[in-house]
Amino acid sequence: MKKLLTGVLRRVGLRRSHVATARLCCERYALSTFGRQRDRPVGRILCYHSVGQAAWGVNDVSPRDFRRHLELALGAGFRFVPASELARTGGGPKDLAITFDDGLKSVLTNAAPILAEYKIPWSAFVVSEWSENGKGWPDDTFLDWKDVEHLAKLGAEIGSHSATHPDFSKIGLPETQDELGISRKMLADRVGIQTSSFAIPFGQSANWPELAARAARDVGYDVVYAQAEETRPPGTIARTFVTRFDSARIFRALLGGSFDRWEEWF
Repeated sequence: MKKLLTGVLRRVGLRRSHVATARLCCERYALSTFGRQRDRPVGRILCYHSVGQAAWGVNDVSPRDFRRHLELALGAGFRFVPASELARTGGGPKDLAITFDDGLKSVLTNAAPILAEYKIPWSAFVVSEWSENGKGWPDDTFLDWKDVEHLAKLGAEIGSHSATHPDFSKIGLPETQDELGISRKMLADRVGIQTSSFAIPFGQSANWPELAARAARDVGYDVVYAQAEETRPPGTIARTFVTRFDSARIFRALLGGSFDRWEEWF
């Protein structure tokens, strides 16, 4: 069936990414209207990627919308705290944390000034090989090590997002150990950060097998961030993904728990 669907999409000139984007958009709007709101005794961690970096597609939020999200949360009585605090204590129902995955340059150029304006703490999880050599993208795509060091000096919590951003469900133990260990070592060697926090690439329930969880503990990670609240792998900290489609209505629904079972579709 999967091969058949792929063939049909090719014949009509569509890529799977186009279908994934359309599905994501429709699901976000539908859940914001019909999704169930949930009472929540603990805080919530939001996961962004880029802010005003269009190459990141559905995971890119415009600076205007990013600012609007912060103001909506503050207007609703939320208090922004570090993600590490929520990972450690759970926090209260009006506690909210901001995190960024992938180590994109716009986190420094666009997001950090806005966050500083509102005095909001935040965390960034970097892919070490992307910060090291850019992965063949233009020079202004990823944070380099000087950028990462700068963010740390600004007060951002810095964690690992692996060495090359693999799907951990598709690699074996030796590769898993390298991805986890090399990224942690590079953060220590390049910027002097001894991190014990890790954000799972893709972050979905299927992307983090028990093999990877054991390997993460073995190399020194004690906090692992995933994706959806109700479907995350055991032993991980939930985050709520934010997308380019998240209007004020969708963002309010997100804060109310309408997306606590939702996972991004690839």
